[in-house]
Amino acid sequence: MQIRVNLGEKISYNVYINELKQLKFDTKVVVLTNDLVAKLHLDILLEKIQAKELFVIKIQDGEEYKNLQTIEYIIDQMCHYQLDRKSILISFGGGVVSDMGGFVASIYQRGIEFINIPTTLLACVDASVGGKTGVNNRFGKNLIGSFYQPKAVYCESDFLKTLPSRELAAGMAEFIKMAAVFDDKMLDFLENLDKKRFLNGSLEDDILAQIIQKSIELKANVVSQDEKENGLRMLLNYGHTFAHVIENQTGYKKYLHGEAVAMGMHMANVLALRLGLLDLQECERIKKLLLEFNLPVDYLVLDVDEFYNAFFMDKKTHFKKINFILLDGLGKACIKNDISKEDVLETLKVFA
Repeated sequence: MQIRVNLGEKISYNVYINELKQLKFDTKVVVLTNDLVAKLHLDILLEKIQAKELFVIKIQDGEEYKNLQTIEYIIDQMCHYQLDRKSILISFGGGVVSDMGGFVASIYQRGIEFINIPTTLLACVDASVGGKTGVNNRFGKNLIGSFYQPKAVYCESDFLKTLPSRELAAGMAEFIKMAAVFDDKMLDFLENLDKKRFLNGSLEDDILAQIIQKSIELKANVVSQDEKENGLRMLLNYGHTFAHVIENQTGYKKYLHGEAVAMGMHMANVLALRLGLLDLQECERIKKLLLEFNLPVDYLVLDVDEFYNAFFMDKKTHFKKINFILLDGLGKACIKNDISKEDVLETLKVFA
């Protein structure tokens, strides 16, 4: 199965689902991965790659290592291996590896080609497609980065079979996000899904492929219309304005990204409910679905003012106005930058 991300002649690419066979390159190739993925899947991948020279760079696993220090380490290794402008980087891991691999590729010798091979559901349905790359710093999430599209993306169901239920659930948060924002019929699909089989990793390959396909088709359509997040693509940040504060406040260690997004979506829905954009039944429907996938929905806000002030480090903030992505009914979303401070603070107090 192939899905085309149309971005013009020079940077369009295909996303392949369960079609990874042999990759042949007439150049040097470096595989960027982490220790955990390397232990589980690296040998399988390396057997599929033919290259003039093949190198592997391993980094530590976890969002807390998604920083400039790790980027410098990766670049040092690439220089040590004497990779050149014709070399290709393959990101082989979850969202952290995908984001950092793309960022390194965008800046190494002013840009080399890269391929994403995601090994988590979250990376399959979101991080590996669309060309958003970057790292975190102490001020916030992904504040350093670039838009840089991959040469290709390969999503393989087999790589997802070793995922623990928590990782699978985190990926489903991004799928729920897509459905809530763009296609409420997908919410029906999710509500009818066998949650227990999904969470224990025994879902049929064709159903898992269908989940990946539906998400990528939606995201590819959005990215094709708005590559650099000037309008439509901003809607994909539903839940993320709150989630990024949660991740930063907890040091990127307590919650997986998808878990933070789940809490962020619920917080955004409580705000939308206060503003009359969502009704209680719609708000509760999303909350129930998140809970059915064992995702957290309630984050304890210890300091309301501190949480509010952290919004202003978000990339979606312009001229001291916070751009909130809120549902305007299920299957629709809007960008609101005129919400009063009082309404936001009162929403945060619900979680305090």
